[in-house]
Amino acid sequence: MNAVFKALSDPTRREILRLLRERAMTAGEITKRFDLAKPTLSGHFAVLREADLVRSEKSGTSVIYQLNLSVLEETLWLFMSGFGASPPEPPASDTIPKPAPNEDQAP
Repeated sequence: MNAVFKALSDPTRREILRLLRERAMTAGEITKRFDLAKPTLSGHFAVLREADLVRSEKSGTSVIYQLNLSVLEETLWLFMSGFGASPPEPPASDTIPKPAPNEDQAP
């Protein structure tokens, strides 16, 4: 649970998760949304992967990132139940659309 909260403590990582809630995205698509160096974003991706909040899949020359809702839901449930609160309701669907083909992907 500590790895998840560490990952969530950074505003850039929270924004990455928010973007991935909409749909799976390539690393290149995510990088274009931030004014940060690629090594800095790679570090953020590593923290998110370590916490298992995102899954990554290689597709040609691209890496596709997808939000792992089950870990987030489990962590929130454990956290809230520790205070005697009811766990949150699961989202209507945990299926995140795949990214649209674009220039980041090899033909």
